[in-house]
Amino acid sequence: MNREKKSEATEGIKKSISETTRAISGNETLKIKFSADPSGDYGEVIKLPQISKEPTELEILKVRGIADSLALQARFKDEETFSKYDPTGEQAKEIYHELEIARCELLGEKYYPGSKRNIWQKTKVEASEYSGKSSIGDQEENISQVAKYFIKSQLSEMDLPSEASQLLEAKEVFKGLTKNPEFNKTEDIFDQEKFALLSRKLIEKLGYGEQLGEFDEAESDIDENNQEEVEQEEAGQGSDNEEDDTAENSETNDGESQQSTSADADIEDSQIDESIEGEDQSENQIIQNIQGSQTKEAQYQVFDAASDQEINANKLADESELEKLREYLEQQLDSLKGAVSRLANKLQRRLQAKQNRTWKFDLEEGLLDAAKLSRIVLNPTTPLSFKQESSTNFKDTVVSLLIDNSGSMRGRPISIAAISTEILAKTLERCNVKCEILGFTTKAWKGGHSREKWLSLGRPKNPGRLNDLRHIIYKNADEPWRRAKLNLGLMMKEGLLKENIDGEALEWAHKRLIKREENRKILLVISDGAPVDDSTLSVNPANYLEKHLRHVINKIETTNRVQLLAIGIGHDVTRYYKKAVTITDAEQLAGAMTEQLADLFEEQKTNLGSS
Repeated sequence: MNREKKSEATEGIKKSISETTRAISGNETLKIKFSADPSGDYGEVIKLPQISKEPTELEILKVRGIADSLALQARFKDEETFSKYDPTGEQAKEIYHELEIARCELLGEKYYPGSKRNIWQKTKVEASEYSGKSSIGDQEENISQVAKYFIKSQLSEMDLPSEASQLLEAKEVFKGLTKNPEFNKTEDIFDQEKFALLSRKLIEKLGYGEQLGEFDEAESDIDENNQEEVEQEEAGQGSDNEEDDTAENSETNDGESQQSTSADADIEDSQIDESIEGEDQSENQIIQNIQGSQTKEAQYQVFDAASDQEINANKLADESELEKLREYLEQQLDSLKGAVSRLANKLQRRLQAKQNRTWKFDLEEGLLDAAKLSRIVLNPTTPLSFKQESSTNFKDTVVSLLIDNSGSMRGRPISIAAISTEILAKTLERCNVKCEILGFTTKAWKGGHSREKWLSLGRPKNPGRLNDLRHIIYKNADEPWRRAKLNLGLMMKEGLLKENIDGEALEWAHKRLIKREENRKILLVISDGAPVDDSTLSVNPANYLEKHLRHVINKIETTNRVQLLAIGIGHDVTRYYKKAVTITDAEQLAGAMTEQLADLFEEQKTNLGSS
């Protein structure tokens, strides 16, 4: 009975939240879903976090706040205007998006007093979770999140929760902006277009101006319109002499037209000069690119590796959190386990076939051959027969599974990767093949302490990699699976998956394998895209990370001390790796992993490089 009452209470909470969300959004046909998928507005569907059977007050307040925020965005956000001013760079996009969320939430304070409290509680929980994430790095800060708190502190009638204020105060870059009058205009939240321009100014102040993209024409149009209004007001003051004013304005306009034409010509000339300089630089770059392999290696550099991190998964979350994440992972993919297990059994049979045991019979010592005991019964004088197991030719092997932990893997792809990796690791362990599981991402979105140091040093040109790496060890090769079971749940942790710098991750995994004593070493890479780190790519050549990845792959495949293969999820990795397969859907991952490893084990000849 208690369970039924709790279930009814939970359903009542969901119904109440759904009706309120529809009312605030102004869309009575809006569908509300409570699911494990990331929360957000999916057109005619708003997805909210799943509510547990026995929700705490904090959990309910958080869901209500998220629901109100999404409903306010559905009501006040005009997609056409939003897209018109949307920056091109990824980090600038994130800040711009978070600032628009802040605008909608600020409008909610004005029009919906009930949502004011919910949004405040959401901000409190959100900031509290964020500042308390020892698992995501004590010093790490998300600039887009803090930018949202900054604009709220400037334009809201309410004080920020102390948790959000602490995050804001810890970010030096905002301290010089608090007294800036252009960020204190409350009326701007009512005009999305004005607020979008304000957001772009803030993004520039934060050091991401290079990611805004070209929007000079739109901004100049607005400036020109404002100037025309001023000129009209000034002209209106002399309305008694309209004819004289008209003549004077005509002459002035003619003069301005001539000046404008001259200015345009100067701009065109400067653009041509810049184009010529760009071509010269392009030629110099080509000359540099045809240098030898040592020069190529030198071209890739790391601006500051002081904040890079190699860490065990169990250090990124406490045990209770890992248990919850593990439970969430199993719930998500319960239906997939059967299919993956069947594939794993297939791999196990093929591995064991390679490990076939052979016996030598009729020996004078060894294990007693029970099959020959009948001879002794018939003739007691017959000597006992023994047997011995012959040695197998199966090479001592270690397998390293390197998983892309980038933000684009969020949702079902990372869940399937986690469960497939788990079952594969258990299968290899049963076959006495050691297996380690590694993940790679970054500590921050589009720049961490590396980028802050670069900014403080005056933005030197071509700085190289400009983010802080996070390399995660989910399972060591010598660690039994039972001890690492909880760790894979960490991949479900909100905020863990960020950027992917594949080249350095591949080098890291390769170095770990080289130190191993096993005769055969296999490295399997799982990725869903080319290497991307917006902070690095915005200040280096566009192919900077991809070029380094190709170089690392070539070095590993040439030395041939480690057998390298890759699986691309919706991304063609065959253009990088010699041994690779591309799948179109994450659902195919388990099959691809088992088939690739099985085929590799069945090869009759293995080219092992000398140590």
